[in-house]
Amino acid sequence: MLPSPPDAGHPRKYRILAALMLGSVLGPIDGSIVNVVLPTIARTFSADLATAQWVPMIYLVTIGSLALFFGRLGDLWGHRKIFLSGLIGFVAASVLCAASPSIHALVLFRAVQGLAAGMLMSVPLAIVTGVFPAAERGRAMGLYAISISVGLATGPSLGGFLTAAFGWRSAFLINLPIGLAAFAFARKVVPDRTGRPGRIDFAGAATGFGALSTLLLFVNRAQQEGWTGATLSLLAVSLLLGGTFLAVERRVAEPMLELALFRSTTLSLGVLAALLNFMSQYVIVFLTPFYLARVLHAGPGRVGLVMTAFPLAVLCVAPFAGALSDRIGTAGPAAAGTGLCAAASFLMAAGTETGSLRTEVLLALFGLGTGLFQSPNNSAVMGSAPREHLGVVSSLLGTTRTVGMVLGVAAAGAFLYAVVPAAALRTPELSAADAEGFVHGLRHAYAAAGAFAAAAGLFSLVRSGPRK
Repeated sequence: MLPSPPDAGHPRKYRILAALMLGSVLGPIDGSIVNVVLPTIARTFSADLATAQWVPMIYLVTIGSLALFFGRLGDLWGHRKIFLSGLIGFVAASVLCAASPSIHALVLFRAVQGLAAGMLMSVPLAIVTGVFPAAERGRAMGLYAISISVGLATGPSLGGFLTAAFGWRSAFLINLPIGLAAFAFARKVVPDRTGRPGRIDFAGAATGFGALSTLLLFVNRAQQEGWTGATLSLLAVSLLLGGTFLAVERRVAEPMLELALFRSTTLSLGVLAALLNFMSQYVIVFLTPFYLARVLHAGPGRVGLVMTAFPLAVLCVAPFAGALSDRIGTAGPAAAGTGLCAAASFLMAAGTETGSLRTEVLLALFGLGTGLFQSPNNSAVMGSAPREHLGVVSSLLGTTRTVGMVLGVAAAGAFLYAVVPAAALRTPELSAADAEGFVHGLRHAYAAAGAFAAAAGLFSLVRSGPRK
């Protein structure tokens, strides 16, 4: 059992946090590496873009659809078991990805890797909440956020180097030494919090998986194909399964997701604020590389350097934001952070033609705001969760991240396709007229990102939150 004295927490709490950080860095490293090496993979297998994009998409769909289920398993069976299983599964799936004989095999193995990543991301915040006292929870959340930022910051350059030196398969094999070291460390120091007796809600798990997976597929397909009969059928299926999921969860004795949790305004508004923040974040992250490359004609090296400003800024501020929230409460820092995100987005919308240096500065400002928001918000949400539901709430935040990312990318694409001719978006070079239209659509998308961030700030202000 995890000891949880009110004054000190677990005696090995910082070693436990370090083990969780080492394991959690795998997901963001892998995700950002795959985005860099995807063109090389497509060339190797002579795959078209529509097929190649399933390599990152199936990974996200699997994570987003199964994280809640694994969070519930963690509450029942123990968080340590789920985390260690995710680590060893991720390593094994990475070997399979590296050995893929075809693009279709790679897509299949990426689905397996996404399943393992769902286990990895579903329980760390629950473990952190269990081993740290409330007075240090924000600081711990901020330190944990470093692992995500480090992965996102190093992934692109690491992927480019490995691919150039050893081929694209090495980009998956880099997970082996990191994953095995994390497994050995976590197995030694992460305590075995005994799960509570209970049954698995298979009906809720199946309908929840179906609702989330079809929703994410709808968003992805609608972005590329528009509102066709096929995409609308995916939306209809998602809504039907979502309604069924809610009906099941209301009736079963031991639901996968206890709906009564959302009666807490801290939890419900904190989750909604997180969703909006991730939407604004991924509008910026998705569109800005295209702006740098296609409008400013920056090379891959310059694009990577500029985009690194965002995760580096998050890395610098997140630990301090968490510690600050332990002292003054979570609502103020979270609202201030989203305010910075909104300001950076609106400034980007107001001056997209002024060059990459200004873009780099505004990306850093957006990163500062994101770091200032995420750790206090996560601390507030996890602090409002009953101990027996820590795994579910931890995985709920992970699911929110994935859904927010997909919705943000979809919103960005919707604004571009509404303004810029589709033919112009498919050409490698933009004419002067097409570049002007691209910038016009970009401004609208950046303004929408600012509105998402501002709404997140509003929800952060009106929710209650734990104060020291």
